[in-house]
Amino acid sequence: MSDWLGGLSISASGLTAQRLVMDVIANNIANADTTRTPEGGPYREEIPVLSPISMSSSFASYLQQAGVSGISSATAGVQVSGIMQNPSPFRLVYDPSSPDAVNGYVQMPNVDISTQMADLMSASRAYEANVTAFDATKSMDMDAINLGK
Repeated sequence: MSDWLGGLSISASGLTAQRLVMDVIANNIANADTTRTPEGGPYREEIPVLSPISMSSSFASYLQQAGVSGISSATAGVQVSGIMQNPSPFRLVYDPSSPDAVNGYVQMPNVDISTQMADLMSASRAYEANVTAFDATKSMDMDAINLGK
């Protein structure tokens, strides 16, 4: 990856990661009342795990040579490194008429809709911020190209 594409690829990685986060949240909300899954038992909330992508370009080495402190390895964006399941206990709801009831209680998914909505708004704002950064980087790159004309 050339250095002038770095900003675009960083924003693009953020867009990809936040889109997957929003998809996982939408899946959690859709399954908030699912008491039976193919694996057995209620649906368990999924949580995407984000991690930095290490930069392999020479930019980090330039910073280190210039004596910039605190640069051990620069990052070139973000990626979803996995999706884990929330280990918190299931909610118990009293509903003796349900076919899934045990002693009158049904195990419900450990999905909190209000938390999911707050996370969805946060992911949406992060997505919008990455779109803005992508557009700004694209505009600066185009201006730099036009300077040479």
